[in-house]
Amino acid sequence: MKKALILKTALAVALATPMLASAESQLTVGAGTASARLDFRVVIPRVLFLAVGTGNAALTNNSTVDRLEFNYTASPATVGSGVDSATQGITVRVLGNDGQITLSAAGSSTGLVNTLTPTDVIPWSEILATSTDSTNFNVPAVGGTAAPTLTGGKVTARTATWNYSYSNSATPAPGTYDGRVTYTATMP
Repeated sequence: MKKALILKTALAVALATPMLASAESQLTVGAGTASARLDFRVVIPRVLFLAVGTGNAALTNNSTVDRLEFNYTASPATVGSGVDSATQGITVRVLGNDGQITLSAAGSSTGLVNTLTPTDVIPWSEILATSTDSTNFNVPAVGGTAAPTLTGGKVTARTATWNYSYSNSATPAPGTYDGRVTYTATMP
């Protein structure tokens, strides 16, 4: 009789209480066990991130375009000497989670263009680039491609310093030569 009263009371309480959540439940009266299950779901978006220079710490958009400058004003006698300029490095980061990423590099014009005389050009081949991780995250040459090594599975997460120098192998006309390389990451 006592078990029947407890069961009736439990049933009345269950019916009188509004459902606050749709969680699974199980009531056991007397000896035994009760169990309830809980499902989990994690939603991960497809991500592709590339940062060259400033702004590579957080996975956010950043419109800052860094500039490397090789200025021979202080030492004009060394222009065209064939001695490479001092190396300048920038941090580069690529992150993707859906397969092999390919990096490509496209240069503005055929090289760096003289702002005084646009017909004077320093070709992109005069800008030398190396990576601190050439095995896993090499610098693509202008007009070329490179594929960073997958970190594991479908994930690519690589960071390196890309070091640039001006080869200084010819004596160009005087002026300021500007150009831009656009690096593009592509994931299947």
